[in-house]
Amino acid sequence: MLGVSAALVLVVMVVVALVLENRVKPDTTVQVAPTTSTTAAPVVLPPITRSLKDGDEGDDVRMLQSRLAELKFAPGPIDGVFGRSTTQAIWAFEKLVMSVRSDKATGVVTPEMWDVLRSDVQIRPRRNADTPRHAEAYLPEQVIVTFLGGEPTLISHMSSGDNKPWCEEVVIDPGEEGNDSPEQIAAGLPLKVGICGDSVTPAGIFTFYRRSSGTRETKLGTLYNPVYFNQGIAVHGAILVPLKPASHGCIRIPMSVAQLFPALVQFRDRIYVFDGVKEPEEYGSPLPPADRPDPNYTTTTVLPTTTLPATTVPTAVPATTIPATTVPKTVPTTLPTSTTVP
Repeated sequence: MLGVSAALVLVVMVVVALVLENRVKPDTTVQVAPTTSTTAAPVVLPPITRSLKDGDEGDDVRMLQSRLAELKFAPGPIDGVFGRSTTQAIWAFEKLVMSVRSDKATGVVTPEMWDVLRSDVQIRPRRNADTPRHAEAYLPEQVIVTFLGGEPTLISHMSSGDNKPWCEEVVIDPGEEGNDSPEQIAAGLPLKVGICGDSVTPAGIFTFYRRSSGTRETKLGTLYNPVYFNQGIAVHGAILVPLKPASHGCIRIPMSVAQLFPALVQFRDRIYVFDGVKEPEEYGSPLPPADRPDPNYTTTTVLPTTTLPATTVPTAVPATTIPATTVPKTVPTTLPTSTTVP
């Protein structure tokens, strides 16, 4: 009996040890790339009988918009009208899930594409960030995604820097880089200046550190609801977000998406920028190229001419005559702009 009891005790101890080992074993699963699977969908959606595109209306468009919203592709209002926001959401889906080259996206949903859309599509982050929320920007695909706990909260079409040099006259609001000294901020006046730069969106790992609400004029252009992560480079709304890189270095997103984006990231949250060449960790956190004064930009100021009133000599009783004050016309400042790009 003692031998049987000892054996039972030994078996129990082994089982308990295995249970404890499994309980404390860390999860070593790492998603290396955005994973897209196309297995059977948990909710069966009917097929569509026509291709859907900008300008179309109907219940099938409403069904498409609902599915895009469920997948976090931000199609705009779910109203059954295929508009600009729905087109841009389809662009993002084509580029990220269908592997369509960025400049070849059509914005048209064929019955075949709808079959993929209504399948069990899952988007997974490329990185497990050290913050609950983080963003990932994919420069080759021109898509940006925000994640919370490994699940996407927003997927959007974007446009990054076009890697070209530029020289422009820019207006910089007080408080923005280049017009942010204590004296300039106290004056509260915008600054107009000629600047040259390079339209580069550096790859690497960065942190969101500042944001503004509404429209701001900066060195890099007009930004709507910008959230900054690399000096003057920000994720921001723009009216023009084409199917190719077109910015001066910022990450442009549609205006409707820019109303959602700031609430999905917080200060000190990570953003990983992938360029398809090396991993973000290999770059670290490189600064963007430094801008420089435009050597061909000149400011011509025409000073107003001072007009002195003539003196009137009285002919009768001496009296003091106060001449009327002549206010000289102010000649406006002329700021010619050089647009020569090196």
